[in-house]
Amino acid sequence: MTGKGMAHGAATVVNAIASGRGSAFGVDLRTEASVELKGDALLGKIEGQPMESLDLMLLCVGRVMERFDYRGGAVIATRSRIPISRGLKSSSAAANAVILATLDALGEKMDPLDAVRLGCACAIEAGVSITGAFDDACASALGGLVLTDNRVNELLQRTSLPEELKVIIQVPQRQIRKAQVPVQRVRLLRPEAEMAFALAQHGDWPRAMVLNGLVQCAALSLDATSALRAMELGALCAGLSGTGPAVVAVADALLAEEIAEKWGGDCLIADIYHGEG
Repeated sequence: MTGKGMAHGAATVVNAIASGRGSAFGVDLRTEASVELKGDALLGKIEGQPMESLDLMLLCVGRVMERFDYRGGAVIATRSRIPISRGLKSSSAAANAVILATLDALGEKMDPLDAVRLGCACAIEAGVSITGAFDDACASALGGLVLTDNRVNELLQRTSLPEELKVIIQVPQRQIRKAQVPVQRVRLLRPEAEMAFALAQHGDWPRAMVLNGLVQCAALSLDATSALRAMELGALCAGLSGTGPAVVAVADALLAEEIAEKWGGDCLIADIYHGEG
């Protein structure tokens, strides 16, 4: 009666806070979850993060159990390579992984997008997402590049990205929690966000990512220097991921190490997560 689930991180192409429509692509940093059905209560643990809230984890498990009329308890555990509260979709990956693990433990199935929608609803309820982050959750679950309408949780497009590209991630030490985000300021830049989304819709996701990053840095009073430096070094594109503070660059594999070295500090190099086909 123990279930396993796994989901990936993601990076932002267009942040959905300003206009309600967003775009993201999967990144091969993984979150793994286990759910053991036992006892009468829901007990959770996030490996290596004893101070992090368990609200999202417990909500996801509880909502799946309610859907399938299971009334017992469970012990839930997650472990992850995704830095928390840096804009790299740790919450979306956690929700997806925990929901999959719960379904596995119960011996039940859900349509993949319905499972993603359930996690998004839990993320809003837990206060770890502003829009529900349907774009991030779809990229985490499905892989590739996705475009979504987060106002109605609809997947608009999903396309593949070139296999030879690498993702370079600059991970600052500080975190930015959703409660710190100046939402009204971000929404002042809705026309620019819609312009970035239109670029992504027409296939120019690299320019969309650059424009979005500059717009979000302006709204959030963050520095865009790292993204510009990556492009000086030959990156295809670079920009702030989510509400930051992580910066993500996409480049040919031959350039990834150089960009990470020139950025300095804590950097990760990962593959794009292309999905299961």
